[in-house]
Amino acid sequence: MGLEVDIIFKIAGVGIVVAFLHTILDQVGKKEYAQWVTLFGFIYILFMVANIVDDLFQKIKSVFLFQG
Repeated sequence: MGLEVDIIFKIAGVGIVVAFLHTILDQVGKKEYAQWVTLFGFIYILFMVANIVDDLFQKIKSVFLFQG
């Protein structure tokens, strides 16, 4: 159970940092950099979620013995 909560906190932490950086860069007038920060943050979270989904499918595979 601890692993799931840890992943949720990691995703939330990255979201908070990205939102903070986006706001700061937007206020300074660097909108392009703010958009890049948001895009990179989204891609990072997307890869984290893809790894979680891959682990889920591996566990489902092992439960039903679909090894190949």
